[in-house]
Amino acid sequence: MEEKFYYDNKFVKLFAYATIFWGVVGMVVGLLIALQLAFPWFNFELPFTTFGRVRPVHTNAVIFAFVGNGIFMGIYYSLPRLLKTPMWNKTLSAIHFWGWQLIIVAAAVTLLMGFTTSKEYAELEWPIDIAIALIWVVFGANMIGTILTRRVQHLYVAIWFYIATFVTVAILHIVNSFELPISFMKSYSLYAGVQDALVQWWYGHNAVAFFLTTPYLGLMYYFLPKAANRPVYSYKLSIIHFWTLIFLYIWAGPHHLLYNAVPDWAQSLGVIFSVMLIAPSWGGMINGLITLRGAWDKVRDSAMLKFMVVAVTAYGMSTFEGPMLSLKTVNAISHFTDWTIAHTHIGAMGWNGFLTFSMLYWLYPRLFNTKLYSEKLANVHFWIGTTGILFYAVPLYWGAFTQTLMWKEFTADGLLAYPNFMETVSQIIPFYHLRTFGGTLYLIGVVIMIYNLIKTAKQGSFVATEEASAPALEKIPSTKMFGESIHKWLERKPIQFIFWSIIAVSIGGLLQLIPMAVVKSNIPIIESVKPYTPLELQGRDVYIQEGCVNCHSQMVRPFRSETERYGEYSKAGEFVYDHPFLWGSRRTGPDLARTGVLTGKLYKSNAWHYEHMINPQSINPVSVMPKYPWLAKNKIDLSTTAAKINAMRMLGVPYAEGYESQANDDLMKQAQIMVDGMKTSGVENAQADTELIALIAYLQRLGVDIYVGKETAKNQGVKMPEAPYTDAENLGAGKEIFVKNCAACHGVAGEGNKIGPNLTDNFWIEGGTNDKIFEVTSEGYISKGMPAWKYTMNTKQLMQVVSYTLSLKGTNPPNAKAPQGEEVK
Repeated sequence: MEEKFYYDNKFVKLFAYATIFWGVVGMVVGLLIALQLAFPWFNFELPFTTFGRVRPVHTNAVIFAFVGNGIFMGIYYSLPRLLKTPMWNKTLSAIHFWGWQLIIVAAAVTLLMGFTTSKEYAELEWPIDIAIALIWVVFGANMIGTILTRRVQHLYVAIWFYIATFVTVAILHIVNSFELPISFMKSYSLYAGVQDALVQWWYGHNAVAFFLTTPYLGLMYYFLPKAANRPVYSYKLSIIHFWTLIFLYIWAGPHHLLYNAVPDWAQSLGVIFSVMLIAPSWGGMINGLITLRGAWDKVRDSAMLKFMVVAVTAYGMSTFEGPMLSLKTVNAISHFTDWTIAHTHIGAMGWNGFLTFSMLYWLYPRLFNTKLYSEKLANVHFWIGTTGILFYAVPLYWGAFTQTLMWKEFTADGLLAYPNFMETVSQIIPFYHLRTFGGTLYLIGVVIMIYNLIKTAKQGSFVATEEASAPALEKIPSTKMFGESIHKWLERKPIQFIFWSIIAVSIGGLLQLIPMAVVKSNIPIIESVKPYTPLELQGRDVYIQEGCVNCHSQMVRPFRSETERYGEYSKAGEFVYDHPFLWGSRRTGPDLARTGVLTGKLYKSNAWHYEHMINPQSINPVSVMPKYPWLAKNKIDLSTTAAKINAMRMLGVPYAEGYESQANDDLMKQAQIMVDGMKTSGVENAQADTELIALIAYLQRLGVDIYVGKETAKNQGVKMPEAPYTDAENLGAGKEIFVKNCAACHGVAGEGNKIGPNLTDNFWIEGGTNDKIFEVTSEGYISKGMPAWKYTMNTKQLMQVVSYTLSLKGTNPPNAKAPQGEEVK
């Protein structure tokens, strides 16, 4: 007997509106951060608009707001129609919609305020994490309730992917969000160092898999056959695609940590399962594209199908490129470069973006009972959007190869060809300009779509409820019937289907995470590694607050090109007190893992860091780093120190019992010593109780514990190997070296600045003879922040720059710094 019922389109419409709105927001914010890399003044010198704070707003807005609402739009439309029943509970639908929007708003506001865990794609603090879990349960309850009240026996393939999305995202979110709150908007991860990294990228990789991929595959399996008016090419291929994908995907997270300080067995698992993922991923792509057999003429005429075809193709490209990037030989080249950014945006813009646009173009005429206003405008959107993707991705691929080739190149003398990291930055800025142009084109296409959809809605009328009818679900035996395949039986048993989905996605996670937690040899103990001082701990939280991890890594990989540039490669045991880990995934700026090592290759004085944080461009004009002048004024919240020490002790950091009572005294003593020392370098205005002093203290701690007892002694009595050069060619070469490497501290004309002394007078802090000047240039003057240039210059280059320095005597440039040291006549 036929039963009459109604599909409720209200929440489909609301989620469609939210998808469009948050899509524009996410893309505008993305355009802003692209502009910030190309033109640093777009940071606006405000704490709420710096790249470090804005980038996670972009990623969260695109992933959870734009794509998230797109998922719910598609599921709230397709699920009832596949099951021949309305959504189970309208109240749950309302709670789901409004709860999700409130979470998005809370995420944007708190991230801009600097409340962040720093974990990529999981930056939100603990109250919002709890809200996400609750709203996700509401969504799942409504979906499962709808499945249990269905009027069809078997669950269609799209629903399999919806189920896998719900159960896996719930597991990933809960496990990765285990954290110890210390205040309303501050917490520390329960995991530390290597364990935290493995859990985070188990989550991070599979957030891409089960939020950006599996639900959209389900939507592909619904909307593509509908639009083409063709059945899915292969039911059997769908089964293989689904089960192999959800089983294999969960293992692949460690491929984000290749050559990092995680055990080789974990890295190998990530590589093996990533390569295996090509098979199910391409199985799904092929199943989608061949569904269009006999319907390619419709692709020519339909913009919606064009978007769908390019989306499925982009999915295939991304899922081939991902496994390739997981190969160690390729990863050695690609990691920390903009290749990763290009790769993720092919997926986000091509797969998620274009599939969402195709759904909107398909849904709007049906929701408003009319035809699409303009197929021509939809085609214009398609071609502009496609061109935008190419202009976005291709320059980033080109720039990525430029980055890695410059980072790894050595001279014939065995020295780094480009020892100054900023040389790389200056070369890739033109690619950032092109990327910005591509993003602008993509956004223009979205604006055209919005106009088209508004006109479509205005020429029709909204169909709030859609009448339908279907026979009631017949009761059949719960056991497997004669001739029925196991999977056919499973398709009509949703609870069992959910159970086996949980089993499939849990195996990989358990077999990776449990050994890391219980096998102590995975993280060898390093006796010299000690907890952070209270000032350093506060400074670390400032580092997290300002999103420094978005541009700087703290992981020296075991390559000669990295150890020559940064110092000793990173070990698992040095991160045991890091809650959370801060290894980063990109190097827009240099790695900081060894920046505090006094005899290190990147060591800078406290005064240098102070000036650099306030105005990076005063140190290096091509720097794309934002200015942070407010950190020199913002006071450290001393009221939180005791709670932070307590929390760290609870997490296993060996602070003495009761130490929290004297922590602030120790904090202020260390800060005052730093400030007093900086005054000798000309920094008069620094205040001991500010966030900038805490941040500098943290930076100066990085790598120090690993070098205890390993400091390289300074060679004394180094002499100039020959008489200073006086010819124009060598002095010209010396000037070029000076401007590139020395001007940041000594001024372009050697006039001196707040950091370095005047080199044009007769006064010298450390001698003034030719030999002494050569020695200081070669070996450094560590206590004053002068690096040892012998690590990045050969003898000829040292002679050239010293000769040029000597030629500056008596030039009397304008605004020369007052004499320092003793006069040498």
